[in-house]
This record gives sequence, structure tokens and C-alpha cells, in this order.
Amino acid sequence: MTSPPVDTVVVMGTGSPSSGRARAIADRLRAAGSVFAEEEAAILLDAARDDAELASLVARRVAGEPIEPLVGWVRFGPLRLEVGPGVFVPRQRSLLLARAAVRIVRAQDEPVVLEPFCGVAPIAATVAAAVPTAEIHVTDVDATPLRFARRNLPSGAQVYQGAGLAHLPMALRGRVSLAASVPPYVPERERHLVPREALEHEPPAALFAGADGLDHVCDLVAGLAVWLRPDGRALIEVHRSQWSAAAEHARAQGWRASRRTGSDGQTVLLDLRAG
Repeated sequence: MTSPPVDTVVVMGTGSPSSGRARAIADRLRAAGSVFAEEEAAILLDAARDDAELASLVARRVAGEPIEPLVGWVRFGPLRLEVGPGVFVPRQRSLLLARAAVRIVRAQDEPVVLEPFCGVAPIAATVAAAVPTAEIHVTDVDATPLRFARRNLPSGAQVYQGAGLAHLPMALRGRVSLAASVPPYVPERERHLVPREALEHEPPAALFAGADGLDHVCDLVAGLAVWLRPDGRALIEVHRSQWSAAAEHARAQGWRASRRTGSDGQTVLLDLRAG
């Protein structure tokens, strides 16, 4: 088991375990490489319905399975989002995008929000919780995370399955006030830098996007304009090393591009408005 990546939203307990059993579990987790051993021990103890399930959860965590799919949820800002095996777990760095989206939507009249490449829909769920009047639409090519997205979103949200923007309804054209997305953006050439837990337990299609990692970003830049209303905005998460290339591509498509940089110094938002 490897230590949880620092940019993963690790589900955290509210206190340190005090029982002998909790300490024993924490010792096993720490020996396997966990840097959040006490918190994870508390979470596993809380999640297990009986001793047999607890033994199974601990063994699977020690073997390297990410804790969030094991227990079925992840903390993302103020939300507890449902997740499960075979999905991309929302990263803490994406709170930059979620909070920026909320600020923008709160200032809009009759907001209509679209989250392409939504996965379990962390951005749309955050906006929906903060601005209940927002009309929510999400889309992803993979049916597995969409099952969790439906649970994380209010009942009125519209969920579509399809690649990129391909399966959105024509009635949505020209109506979106904000499109906010965390598309896959890890370059294939940087596969060796991705934590083992992600490589072994998350879909490659949710991580990688071509040689420079910008395949899906460029698709969004090329396709989003027809879906936005005249005063609409688009926010796309990228790595700081990719921002210049992404912004250049956006400007060539007629967008005005600006940037917002996260506190980690690595995460950047490509902020797009009509030129």
C-alpha cells in the first residue's frame, strides 16, 4: 500500500482512535505506508458492520485499495460524496474549481450549469448545494461514475451519458451560464508519476488524455461556445505546465482566456469568456 496522494481528498475522522483495537489497526496501516493511519483506522471501524467486514476492509486497505471506494464516500469541501470501485475519486485540488464555480453562479441570473467529464459530479454537486436554484446538467462517457453522480445530485439534475459534449440535448444550446470541468489531463508520458493506487484502481480513461494531456481540454475549448449563452463562462482545470498551451489554443478559437492558480501552485483554472 502506498501513502494517499497529497492531492487526494482523504476522508478524515473527527478524532483520534483511543481503543486498543483502533491502535492495532492504525499500526497495521502505518506499517503498510499510510500517513493518515489513525484517521483511516477510525473510518474503517465506523464503516464496518461486524468484525468480519472490518477484517476484510483492513486487509484490502493494507493491500493497497484506496480507502474512499472501500467505505463508499469521500469528503469534498462541505459535501460527503458517494463513490465506489472503478471511479475517479475527486481530488482536493478541484475544490479550487468548485469554489470558483459557486462564486460565479451566485452572481448569475437564472444560472444553468454544465459539468462535462463529470465523474461522480463533485463540481455540480457543490454548486447545487450552494445555489439550489441553479439548473444542473452533467455528462460523462462512463456509466459507472454516473450511477454515483445521480446519488450526489438533487433529483432535478439532468444526467447524460456520452463522450465529451456529444450527447447533450439540442435544447441546451445557447443556455449554459457556466460550464465547469475537470477533464482527464495527465499526459501519457507522465504515467510513471501517477500514484500506484490511482493506476491500479481508477479507470485510465479518467486520468490520461494524449501525449500532452490536453486532448479533452482542446475538445471542450472547440465545442463549448455553442452551448454557452452570450454572457456565459467556462472553467477548466489543468496543470500549471499546460496552461499556456491551453490558453493559446483557446485564443485561437476566439476565447478570452485568463487564469486562476490554486494554493498548491500546481493547479490552474483556464477561465474562458467569449472574445
